Amino acid sequence: MSHKARWLSDLLRFLPLKAQFVLSGNVHDLQLTEAESEGRVIGVLPLVETLATELHRYNGARTLAYNPVEGFRALSSSGGLDLAGGDALLRTLGLTPTEGRAPGGSDLLESVLDRLIEADGDPVVLILDFASRLTVHPERLSDAEHRLFRHGLVLSHRARPRPVGQDRRAAYNSLIWVVEREGDLPDWLLVGNPRTRHIPIARPDHRARRVLAPLLLRGIPGAAETGEIALAEAASAFVEETEGLLLLELKSVVDLARVEGVPPSGIADAVRRYKVGVTEDPWRNLERARIRGGDDFIRARVRGQDHAVTHVLDIVKRAVTGVGSTRRAGRPRGVVFLAGPTGVGKTELAKTLTQLLFGDERAYIRFDMSEFSAEHSDQRLIGSPPGYIGYDAGGELTNAVRERPFSVVLFDEIEKAHPRILDKFLQVLDEGVLTSGRGERVYFSEAFICFTSNLGIYRLDPTGDRVPNVTPDDPFDNVRARVVEEIERHFKLELNRPEILNRIGDNLVVFDFIRPDVAVEILELMIRDVLDGVHEQGISITLGSSGREALTEVCLKDLSNGGRGIRNKVETHLVNPLARALFDAGATSGDAYEITDLVPAEITRLVLTPARGALQ
Repeated sequence: MSHKARWLSDLLRFLPLKAQFVLSGNVHDLQLTEAESEGRVIGVLPLVETLATELHRYNGARTLAYNPVEGFRALSSSGGLDLAGGDALLRTLGLTPTEGRAPGGSDLLESVLDRLIEADGDPVVLILDFASRLTVHPERLSDAEHRLFRHGLVLSHRARPRPVGQDRRAAYNSLIWVVEREGDLPDWLLVGNPRTRHIPIARPDHRARRVLAPLLLRGIPGAAETGEIALAEAASAFVEETEGLLLLELKSVVDLARVEGVPPSGIADAVRRYKVGVTEDPWRNLERARIRGGDDFIRARVRGQDHAVTHVLDIVKRAVTGVGSTRRAGRPRGVVFLAGPTGVGKTELAKTLTQLLFGDERAYIRFDMSEFSAEHSDQRLIGSPPGYIGYDAGGELTNAVRERPFSVVLFDEIEKAHPRILDKFLQVLDEGVLTSGRGERVYFSEAFICFTSNLGIYRLDPTGDRVPNVTPDDPFDNVRARVVEEIERHFKLELNRPEILNRIGDNLVVFDFIRPDVAVEILELMIRDVLDGVHEQGISITLGSSGREALTEVCLKDLSNGGRGIRNKVETHLVNPLARALFDAGATSGDAYEITDLVPAEITRLVLTPARGALQ
């Protein structure tokens, strides 16, 4: 069975029909090469060397390569320098050769093109490698650049095929332009030109990687001692983990494994190291005792959401242990969608999780998605495309994850983002990779992704008015069911993107409203934080029962805004009046006071009474 790539089959098929070819796309990668008569892959070669080998095998073509730096090279049938007959061929084309090489330049290239189509004998093929670099800008050509491409256009029409070989197969003396993008050449050279064939070269697919993987793995430490079944399993893992990588990068992964002594069974780890540049696996190295005590750690800051804490920690433990995850295609370590009313602890849970994992809640990467509601705001995340302002700066998201691949990435209020941005998230959730505006692939395989949303708390009634979908009076089971229903409706019917929810799966976690008993706990924590903060200044403050009752009543009167609403009330009715009273009293370090009364109002007044036992 032949493993010849589609682009190569197309090229050979049209060789008798076209005078010039343009190869674009994945032109700087390695290409699979086969044994001459067996159709068996024996290795990989760069594109130019692959062309030289295959063209000679097809019709005995003599091959030259040209690039703007090295000039001309005569290539042998195996792709190397042709030291035997190369100099003679170069002289035929008017060049001054030295051991298969000759200097280049635009003027020399033009003269070679003239002689190329007139050359006798076996077909001659000139490969113009890095042809994208022959111009500064394809739409603003200099006189010399315009003359070169005009020459190429005219010669494509002047060229005539002739019979070669024993089977008298038609063949041209051909010119092959190798470019990154078809647009790197002037449009008038290609568009509507029946003598030129454009052939795109795709990135290697699953089949190509599956062919190459076993060949590469046999060259790493321990391969000889590994059984065939285990080696086949390692090759399958290698193929799955390298989705989206070039064959050149597969070879680099194996070189990395060889240098670091990674056996075939650890090839997936070598792929991870290559992608994100992390030598050790930070998830496997997390302190187990720290994660084991994660319940108490998070619940000390996120109150009344025990089910959410348990669910998120289960995902973290899955990431640490690897249970239930094939790590296929390098997907993120964890993905969670936190939904529910405002002020109930969704963002706080993400911050606390970050502190649990990294010891610093500020170590997470946060994006307020209300800032990305415009159609083209995705360029802020991934970077502007070439030619646009900000292209060199890169994207905020891609830059951040490249710098910190092991991180919690929080997308706050995801429902406010433009639907176009959701398509970018689909790529992250499905493949664990995002392509920046500069064409660089950024890997999310070590990231923990958090989305937060207020979807489902309100809905539109038949008249189009926004009305509550759930209220604090509803039991939590009803709240969860209605929120999930509204989220599914939003993604499936309004956005027509059900695949987003499919990727999140059962990791949609609904938060409950702040119930009265939980609100009391939250208020007590906030009061303690305020008083402890004053104590750090050397001033002792106690809150008397009368003041505590008044503060509790005013702060917990309305729980519709959750913990954030309680915090706002604490600032209005405790922090501000306390700061005012301490300032007016001229309090200094060592003083002690008791808040004996508190009178809530538009400007709350509290009574501050000196207490016995001032701090020393």
